Amino acid sequence: MKADADRKVKKMKSIKIAEIIKAVDGRLLSGDAMARVTGVTTDSRKVAPGDLFIALIGDNHDGHDYIDIAIEQGCAAVMASRPIDRFVAPGSQLSVGCIIVEDTLKGLQDLARYYISLFKVKKIAVTGSTGKTTTKEMLYSVFSEKYRTVRNMGNYNNHIGLPLTIFSVGEEHEAGIFEMGMSGLGEIDLMAHILKPDVGVITNIGLSHVEKLGTRENILKAKMEIANYFAKNGLLIVNGDDDFLRDIANNELDYNVITVGCTSGCDAKILAVKDFGEDGIRFDLEVQDKVESFSIKTPGRHNAYNAALAVVTGLVYEIDMQTAARGLAKMEPADRRLRVRQAGGLKIIDDTYNASPDSMKAAIDVLAGINCKRRVAILADMLELGDFEENYHLEIGSYTVSKGVDLLITVGEKARNIHLGAVGSMPEGNAVHFANKEELLDRIGEIIHQGDAVLVKGSRGMAMDRIVNRLLEENIKG
Repeated sequence: MKADADRKVKKMKSIKIAEIIKAVDGRLLSGDAMARVTGVTTDSRKVAPGDLFIALIGDNHDGHDYIDIAIEQGCAAVMASRPIDRFVAPGSQLSVGCIIVEDTLKGLQDLARYYISLFKVKKIAVTGSTGKTTTKEMLYSVFSEKYRTVRNMGNYNNHIGLPLTIFSVGEEHEAGIFEMGMSGLGEIDLMAHILKPDVGVITNIGLSHVEKLGTRENILKAKMEIANYFAKNGLLIVNGDDDFLRDIANNELDYNVITVGCTSGCDAKILAVKDFGEDGIRFDLEVQDKVESFSIKTPGRHNAYNAALAVVTGLVYEIDMQTAARGLAKMEPADRRLRVRQAGGLKIIDDTYNASPDSMKAAIDVLAGINCKRRVAILADMLELGDFEENYHLEIGSYTVSKGVDLLITVGEKARNIHLGAVGSMPEGNAVHFANKEELLDRIGEIIHQGDAVLVKGSRGMAMDRIVNRLLEENIKG
């Protein structure tokens, strides 16, 4: 099965099938309750001996249709919610453990909640409208300098990916960094209930998913669910310059809040940010009258906030700022997130993972700081903006002009408004619109030239990584 999560977890602590049955309120249809499970997967193609195969039911696939494959590949147990008589006939002596539950997704989540309770690992959860994956990687780099640390891989940050990430925690781990994404209310609450983090980190409250949530107030409410299951000594660390987060510390809360930012009044103060374009940034951070300098390879002034949040979280766990600086200096930019790639005479800024108005502006800022002959922005639709989408796309068009972009190429129906927001203020021919990627791909070799710096960005559904791949393949002429 390949559903929302094409995932396989290895190296988990072995647990008895009897423990699983108790954790998920299931019943054993066949097999030995004392047998042990050493891995969890929802993908039958990745089953290995000792695994528990959980038959999730997705929009396009039903894991129950792949139980026979999982058994053939030697799984130790199967979790199902539908009759599986063809695998376990009455009186069968099948050695595979067959656990029956009402809902296999809930079973996955309940099992993850039980499994993480077996460890004393430090649990840090991170969310935010933008920058949460970069912050997760920065946290991982900082914590790995002192602790054996685990974190989500890729985009395993939802109601399926987080539980599967939890199963990658082993007895050797001392800390875990867990990213939590969401598109609506209640989703982070579910994940927080599973994990019960000790510390939560919120990068910002932006406009991602405003189509579903309606307002930034509701986005704040959804992000704040990260703190719903804190213990009494729980701690929330936030961007103190964000207009929706800065006043949280003034509320009457059952946990503590630390603010990080450039403005006065923040508990940790970001100072003297220096932008070196594609080579990254450097900044100072002042915490309780101590100042330390930090250099990171990830471009973009906004990443000073993400890095500072990681440093302050490390301080909570006795990782001093010098140690944190070593960790951050080693970190490489995450794939498809403001990653500057060289292709012959081109500099390609690959920021194709996703897009929102805030992240669009941040990426354009990075493009503006690149040393090159010509700055080219290839921008596609921003999705999930609801009633606000026309204005936000127009605003991005104006912003590209204000930042000195030489050539603006827009792709998609919604991105036409980016074009309209810029075309009247740019020289004729310097703002070009394409209805779809295919039209652009047919002409990209004649439009892009050696010496260009090219930003490629759009929402994930626009699959703008295809443009990056073509640019990497093209023999661009001077």
